[in-house]
Amino acid sequence: MKTNVKIKCGNTGTMHEYPAGTTLYEVYNDVKPQLSSSVIAAIVNNELKELSYELYNPKIVEFIDISHPDGMNTYIRSLTFLLQVAVKHVLPNRRLSVQHSVSNGLYCEITNEKQILEISEINELEAYMKDLITKNLMFTKTKIPTSEAIELFRSSGYVEKALLLETGGRCFTSVYWLNSVPDHFYGPLVHSSGCLKKFGLCAYYQGILLMFPKPDKPDTLQEYVIQNKMLQIFREHKEWNEILGSKSIGTINKAIQSGRTANLIQVAEALHEKKYARIADKIVEKKSQIVFISGPSSSGKTTSAKRIAVQLRVAKKRPHIIEMDNYFVDRNDTPKDENGEYDFESLHAIDVKLFNSHLNDLLDGKEVNLPRFDFISGTRKFHDDDRIKIDENDILIIEGIHGLNPELTTVSEDRIFRIYASALTSVSIDENNRIPTTDNRLIRRIIRDAATRGYSATDTIRRWQSVRRGEDRNIFPYQENADIMFNSSLVYELCVLRKHVEPLLRKVSPSSPEYVEALRLLKFIDYFENVDAKDEETIPPTSVLREFIGKSSFNY
Repeated sequence: MKTNVKIKCGNTGTMHEYPAGTTLYEVYNDVKPQLSSSVIAAIVNNELKELSYELYNPKIVEFIDISHPDGMNTYIRSLTFLLQVAVKHVLPNRRLSVQHSVSNGLYCEITNEKQILEISEINELEAYMKDLITKNLMFTKTKIPTSEAIELFRSSGYVEKALLLETGGRCFTSVYWLNSVPDHFYGPLVHSSGCLKKFGLCAYYQGILLMFPKPDKPDTLQEYVIQNKMLQIFREHKEWNEILGSKSIGTINKAIQSGRTANLIQVAEALHEKKYARIADKIVEKKSQIVFISGPSSSGKTTSAKRIAVQLRVAKKRPHIIEMDNYFVDRNDTPKDENGEYDFESLHAIDVKLFNSHLNDLLDGKEVNLPRFDFISGTRKFHDDDRIKIDENDILIIEGIHGLNPELTTVSEDRIFRIYASALTSVSIDENNRIPTTDNRLIRRIIRDAATRGYSATDTIRRWQSVRRGEDRNIFPYQENADIMFNSSLVYELCVLRKHVEPLLRKVSPSSPEYVEALRLLKFIDYFENVDAKDEETIPPTSVLREFIGKSSFNY
């Protein structure tokens, strides 16, 4: 006799009872909670589940759409699979490579003897995808022995996917299917192709740009944004990865398992050092006296500022690092956000007038007493030992999130050099699964917050969406204003970060809303081979990574 299970719908607050084995999709169609757009997935006892998930025990279920971050990620993941299926059927002799996020879309390349796809081919792909959406085909999932999955993907031409599974050590692997095409993902997919109603496909560089809808406006695509400099830095790191022989997690895992970790670290760090030296040379060449370094949270700005300062000393310059945070207005004058909370990331949280007065005085050869912000009292203070005077051989390096915003300073642009730094992860999970750069930064921040601020992973994850909103307002719109971009990610770093972040994530309570994200990150980092303590010791004390895992030779 079939038993019943009790379900509480988090969207409506109502209790329901169903036969054991009822799917989330069936529950949704019965309860019909009001969502702003089509249902994408559900959060079940703080775990993200696809709608085919069967219920056998009492659960709290919240259905989500693309307005929820996990819903949007599920939508994008499913959309890339839809594109892959289209490539398989429309261009059967080619392979899709999903590379990175740029211009508010996903840049993808399709292996081809030609450099650029024909417009007619892109139109064929788009038409095929729309046809799949109209047919409303089910995404199905099967669990098979990993050895069979490896053979399946290798015979399908997905070498990196097969290598990922080979180096992962799992006994069984989940395989998703759509229209006879298989793939593997570390997160759920939508219920059926009919859920993917809005997308765009256009020619972009040597491939295509896959566009998706806005979270708050599901019937409207994200606006296309020109990001040529961002694209170029991704292209540069793709070439670096080819030098390292590290195109995906599988190849990196293989290198570590083969005892080549130290070499991987040495070459990756040497490439960073070479880039820092080139940046310093460009600063000197432009005869800039002010260098702004901006970037999102946990992008390695502080270490980058210090390493560029070292390279400028080599070039016979005298660098001075200034923290923009010292120019905060007094706490009582700090603007507030829509929730009534202090908005420390607003440009108006900075005393722009005093900041510009000091910069102009310094450039005119005057002595300036720099402020020092006291975060306990919430006020600026001045000390005699913070007086500074510069001449033509001195260079001011100013780190802060507003460094690329043209409204920050009145100083003439010909005296300024702007740098955008971020951890733009260029390694992929496999051919069709990218690593979001935000994941790399969030993992870095969880580790650093725990070590330097006493924050738990729960605390950091809880604040993360607010941090992201601040970046969307104050940093990302100004990226292309940079004279140069620096990618602070290191090809080996997630293999090092795994053992540092794993115990922190495991402390997140299953009853906490943050458990959804903690569990996702745990599944993600499980793909990476651990770097042992001996090899970790070979990471230089000046490495960007040391800013997060400790033992840096720089003062923070």
